[in-house]
Amino acid sequence: MDVQTPHLPITVRVFRQCFSATPRGARLARLLAVHQLGVWGIPHGGETADAAEVIVAELAANAVLHGRVPGRDFELGLLLGERSLRIAVTDTRTESRPPTGRPSPPPDDAEGGRGLLLVAALATRWGTGGGSVPRKTVWAELDLP
Repeated sequence: MDVQTPHLPITVRVFRQCFSATPRGARLARLLAVHQLGVWGIPHGGETADAAEVIVAELAANAVLHGRVPGRDFELGLLLGERSLRIAVTDTRTESRPPTGRPSPPPDDAEGGRGLLLVAALATRWGTGGGSVPRKTVWAELDLP
């Protein structure tokens, strides 16, 4: 008798949206991400939603500040799997990649440069990826409780 393991369905939820590469677009990306997580049952004010909100805010701000190409948008992607949430922000500035590995803290008197430190501290994993040129993606994953 051949015993087969039943295949359990895997639920994956995906959200993708383009935003203008402006501070307003970055803010809207953060707000819509929090809303979408709530729709998926990840409540605002919970640990996962709060970490995701900061990560989206930082990655979207970096796309606007460092990845902006005039006339081109950036894209926010959220992928909710069974065990993790993946956040990906894609822009069209391939030559402007964040450093790999653990980000170095900026000088104490610097006004910026702490965004990737926050991402690295909050995310379970993070990194960069390519894609079809001209595209660069910075992603972060959060393991779900």
